[in-house]
Amino acid sequence: MKKYEKSEDICTHSGDEYEKYLGAVIPPIFQNSLFVQEKGKPYGSNPFIYTRLSNPTIEVAETKIASLEKGDACRCFSSGMAAISSGIMYYLEKDSHVVAVKNVYGPTRMFLEEYLTRWGISVSFVVGDSIEDFEKAIKPNTKLIYLESPSTFIYSLQDLEGVSALAKTNGIHTMIDNTYATPLYQNPLLMGVEMVMHTASKYLGGHSDIVAGSLIGSQIDMDKIMNNERSLFGGNMDPHQAWLLTRGLRTLPIRLKQHGESAIKIAQFLESHSKIKRVFYPGLKSHPQQKLIHKQMGGFCGLMSILPKGTDQEIINFVDKLTLFQTGCSWGGFESLVIPISVGMEQETAKHLNLPTGLVRLHIGLENTESLMTDLDQALKAIP
Repeated sequence: MKKYEKSEDICTHSGDEYEKYLGAVIPPIFQNSLFVQEKGKPYGSNPFIYTRLSNPTIEVAETKIASLEKGDACRCFSSGMAAISSGIMYYLEKDSHVVAVKNVYGPTRMFLEEYLTRWGISVSFVVGDSIEDFEKAIKPNTKLIYLESPSTFIYSLQDLEGVSALAKTNGIHTMIDNTYATPLYQNPLLMGVEMVMHTASKYLGGHSDIVAGSLIGSQIDMDKIMNNERSLFGGNMDPHQAWLLTRGLRTLPIRLKQHGESAIKIAQFLESHSKIKRVFYPGLKSHPQQKLIHKQMGGFCGLMSILPKGTDQEIINFVDKLTLFQTGCSWGGFESLVIPISVGMEQETAKHLNLPTGLVRLHIGLENTESLMTDLDQALKAIP
C-alpha cells in the first residue's frame, strides 16, 4: 500500500487501493455480516471473518484516520461514546483511579463519575491548566489520565508533552479526546499520549449524517481492543457508516479551513461587540494560553463559546432570534448551531463543572460569513 505524507493526500487517496477494487475510484461498500473462507485452507486464512471484528470498508476509514493521526493503527466504532468507553475500559481494572479534566465531554464525565463506580473505580477531576494539577491528583492506584485539549465549552489546553511525561514517570496511561482539534491541527501521539479518540460524528464525518467514533494508537493496543473491548461490547462501526465517514474525510482539509477562517472573523467580531462579555476561542490572541497553543496546535476549528450580557431570559431571547443558527446539541457539520450551555444553571453546578453561568456555544458552519455575523448582530439586539 502506498504511503502518503501530506494530510490532503492521505484524505484523498490513503487506503483506497484502486487495484484491489477493480479500479473503482470509490471503494465499494461491503454490506455483509460474514466472509466465507476458502476451502482447503485453515479457517481464518481470510483476514476478514465477521463484520463485528473487521470489514474492508471500515478498514479504508481506519487507514486514513491512523495516517492522519500519525498512529500505527485505528479502530472505528459505532459512536464516540463506544470508542471512549472501550478505550477507558481497556486501561482500567477493578478499584482503579482516573484523573480527568473538569471540562470534559458530558457523557464521558457521566461514564467516569457514575457508571464506573460499580466496579470501585474512582475519578479525580482537575482544571488541568498546570502540570501540578495532575501531579497532586495522582494516587497509588491511578491507572489513567484522561485529557481533552482544548476542553469542552471553554477550550482550555493541557500541556500534552508535560502530562505525558509525568504519566510515564508514574507508570500511568494517557488517553485524549482530540475531536476539537482534529488530526489536522493536533497530533497528541507525537507528544507522548498513548491513545487518541475522535468523535467522528463531528468534523471527520462533517455532514451531520453519521454517529461514529475512533481510537488511534499502537498496533498492539488497537489489535487487543479490536478482539476484546470492541468485539465483546459490540460497538463496531457499520460498513455503510464507514463509507460515509470516508466520504467526509476526503474533504476534511478544505472544510476545516473554511470553518476556521469564518470562525476567527466571527470570534473577533463578537469580542468587540457591546453585548458580549467574553469569547472563548483558541484562535483569539486574548486566549490566556498563547505559548501552549502555538506549541501544540496547528490551527483552529469552528467551535467557540460566548458570554452574552443580560439576564438568563434575555440570553434565551437572543438564542431564539437567531435564524441561520439552528439550536442543536452537536457540532462539526456543515450547518451553524447554537446551544445555551449554562444559562439558568445553578452556581454550585457551574463551579463543579468549571463553567461560567450564562455560557452559549456556537458552531460556525459553512454558510456565508457575513450572513452569520448579520444574524448574530440582529439577535444580540434582543438584549437591552
